Amino acid sequence: MASTNRPPRRRYHMPMVDPANLLAIVLMASVTYLARIGGYILLRNRSLGPRAMAVLEAAPGCVLISVIAPVFVSDRPADLIALACTVFAAARLPLLPTIVIGVGSAALLRHLIP
Repeated sequence: MASTNRPPRRRYHMPMVDPANLLAIVLMASVTYLARIGGYILLRNRSLGPRAMAVLEAAPGCVLISVIAPVFVSDRPADLIALACTVFAAARLPLLPTIVIGVGSAALLRHLIP
């Protein structure tokens, strides 16, 4: 019987999630949920003043900036171009499309530009 020079078949397994990463994801999701439900429970019978409403309306933008801010000091051209796309979109679009454009442009540009 003649042997062939084929490599042995390998079984491909899905990579396991690192337990520390899984724990971090579960804890972040729990804190996010508790913050949302806690705010509802604490403030359900109260009316907020104009200052408090202004702070709550500005919070999503502040969170977005805190996520994007490290890119300002990046030395990767893909990140800087994605940042410019995100800032351009933020000046013209609501929050959700801006996030989609920012994440999408970063992913595409990181794939195309090493």
